[in-house]
Amino acid sequence: MLWKQIWESHGGRLLGLATALLLCPIYLFFGFWNMLFCALLLYVGYTIGKYKDLGQGSFIPWAEIRDWLGARWRPFK
Repeated sequence: MLWKQIWESHGGRLLGLATALLLCPIYLFFGFWNMLFCALLLYVGYTIGKYKDLGQGSFIPWAEIRDWLGARWRPFK
């Protein structure tokens, strides 16, 4: 039951970190700068998972971007 509670409360974070951890060994074998990129992948995976867990919506504000692009690049002004 403990694992089920952990998965329900932190599932997105765990999934993001697991995905990044699966991709990290590929980058770790190629040098220091790629290891820093791996750390960036871990951070991004954790952050996106955290947004999912907390129910804060999408990590990227798609609606705001769409509205901004629509206002900026209207085809017929």
